Amino acid sequence: EVQLVESGGGLVQAGGSLRLSCVASGFPFDDTAIAWFRQAPGKEVEGVSSISNSDGITYYADSTKGRFTISSDNAKNTVYLQMNNLKPEDTAVYICAAGSPLYDFLLDRMYKYWGQGTQVTVSS
Repeated sequence: EVQLVESGGGLVQAGGSLRLSCVASGFPFDDTAIAWFRQAPGKEVEGVSSISNSDGITYYADSTKGRFTISSDNAKNTVYLQMNNLKPEDTAVYICAAGSPLYDFLLDRMYKYWGQGTQVTVSS
């Protein structure tokens, strides 16, 4: 059974930091791209960051580049998202996804497997 389990969300003040974790199982982790998406109430799903586990290439949304860093530990089947200098507009449920994107690593329909999400709340 494919599973993606997120952790690390919480409540922080603007300017603070959080590190999210996504632990994957049930599929060949090394041959898969892992992405972080987020969704705020009433908003569409937004691609945040992605990493190709086969070659380590990373992708970032313009709104997060320079503040967020994605990384992967293939030995632990885990992807991390380090989030620094958080802003209130970063508040959302953050969801881990796995798939094999063909051309757009931040497009939600490119991913087959999804976790349940972890809440991130940033206060003003």
